[in-house]
Amino acid sequence: MTMSSFRLTERQQFWLFFAIALVILAAGIGLRDPWPADEPRFTLVAKQMIESGNWLIPHRGSELYSDKPPMFMAMQAFFYTLTGQWRVAFLLPSLLAGLGMLWLVYDLGRRLWNPRAGLYAAAALLCTFQFVYQVKRAQIDPTVCFFLTLANYGLLRHFLLGPDWRAYWLGCFAAGLGVITKGVGVLALFMFLPYLFARWQRWEHLPRIEGGAWRWLGGALAFVAAVALWLGPLFVAARTQDSPEFAAYLDDILFRQTAGRYTQSWDHHQPPWYYLPIVLFTWLPLSLAYPWTVPAWARSLRLRDARVLLPLAWVVIIIVFFTFPKGKRDVYIMPALPLVALLVGAQLETFAQRPAFRRAVFGFTVLLAVLFLAIGGYAWSGQWPRANLLVEQRGFEGGGAMLWGFIVAIGAVAALAALAFRVRRSLYGLVATLAAIWLGWSLWAYPILNDSTSAALVMRRTGEMIGPDGELGLVAWKEQNLLLVDRPARDFGFVRSWPEQLALARTWVLEQPEKRWLFILDQALGECVDKDKSRYVGHANRREWLLIRADAFKDGCDPRSKAGTAGDDPDD
Repeated sequence: MTMSSFRLTERQQFWLFFAIALVILAAGIGLRDPWPADEPRFTLVAKQMIESGNWLIPHRGSELYSDKPPMFMAMQAFFYTLTGQWRVAFLLPSLLAGLGMLWLVYDLGRRLWNPRAGLYAAAALLCTFQFVYQVKRAQIDPTVCFFLTLANYGLLRHFLLGPDWRAYWLGCFAAGLGVITKGVGVLALFMFLPYLFARWQRWEHLPRIEGGAWRWLGGALAFVAAVALWLGPLFVAARTQDSPEFAAYLDDILFRQTAGRYTQSWDHHQPPWYYLPIVLFTWLPLSLAYPWTVPAWARSLRLRDARVLLPLAWVVIIIVFFTFPKGKRDVYIMPALPLVALLVGAQLETFAQRPAFRRAVFGFTVLLAVLFLAIGGYAWSGQWPRANLLVEQRGFEGGGAMLWGFIVAIGAVAALAALAFRVRRSLYGLVATLAAIWLGWSLWAYPILNDSTSAALVMRRTGEMIGPDGELGLVAWKEQNLLLVDRPARDFGFVRSWPEQLALARTWVLEQPEKRWLFILDQALGECVDKDKSRYVGHANRREWLLIRADAFKDGCDPRSKAGTAGDDPDD
């Protein structure tokens, strides 16, 4: 029997790849709680959806939450109804979004070029640092990225392989779902710009699409229908409730958090060149292929190949679009990543065996080995002040040896992979190293970091300290505190100022001083609380947390007075 008889079919290759992707992306689910900055916020909103039965208008504690539409949080709540476990449910939307993006990139590459190109494209996406890191987190971005990728998938199937009106309508509908997930789904419709240009210039690989105007209009209707799934019931609820609070919520979510946030960014200010290092370094190791793919894309453009023009032009449009506002984050351009992987996959087979490319991959694997071994070893030695400070802040048992051991182990795997596979099979060595990084991060680092990162330990101590009959109020709290508390807790607002929260909390705790406690950030005590009468709970998320009772308040001191104000809270 020859070795060729053991070769997998194209379908078997895809399912093997998909199984590997599932293991990498799903590893660690159930081993950690939500981590700041965004995960506890969204999970708390989802939990309150379950508890209140109101899935339409989200709340954070006692206040309305209007920073984001409720689509993602409703998905988390839905998965909780299926699993009954928040540690599982809060990560499932991102997991499914990641697997969905891999399938869409594979299928589009298969249809536009061949199954091998589709598999290379999906593999390139799975190997990219930003993709895996974000998919293994419970933020909105992977989900909105999936909807944008689905929209691009439908539009490109119609524009390049059509006419396929169902795919076109699906793409427009997915763009609408992206709008009610984060507001940016409309960006998928920018694909019309390079398509109209290519039609005008008669580029290659553009099928003749005939159909009445009503079919094209059906895309707009599909987009509006998706948006109306949320906005329709929301307007009805706001009108029937006739509440100024709901009116303010509508104004904030529709205007301030969308157009206002784009034109007048109030956070994450970055220079115009901010996205250049993202494309070069956060998209590693996919970006190692740029020296070979960029010339290939240029040749395809000279040959007027619309299969390259449409996705490449959309990527450029997205990066330019997010370059103009002052506020920038690396995840803003993540929707461009699947299409970059698609374009890389189309060319990867032609240069994957070239010695120069294999040497670049081998060098990157060696670099990872050196970095992990050096950083882990230096930290483990106890001679690195910043590493020692991290151990102190996190409260790691055993002095952080388990964490540094994880980093050294990854370095050792990378070194062994480089030695075993060498230059000739350097792609295998890189894949083995990346698998070790993500599996080690999920199965080894999650349990080590969870207690201090999620505030789980602090909230457990709080429950033990106030006893089973104690009632708890939260002042200057973060979402992870309310999410992980072991009993129903009273909050006094989240965006409300600390002195105002403290004044309301004082009234509440004085009503039943024998059983009520306040969980409070040390910086929020102000001048009206005797810190000597507080009880230290612990350190979490770079903050010190205390418990106080009614006797800690000074007589005749109003926390809302100038003397009772406190400093600003550090960012997550």
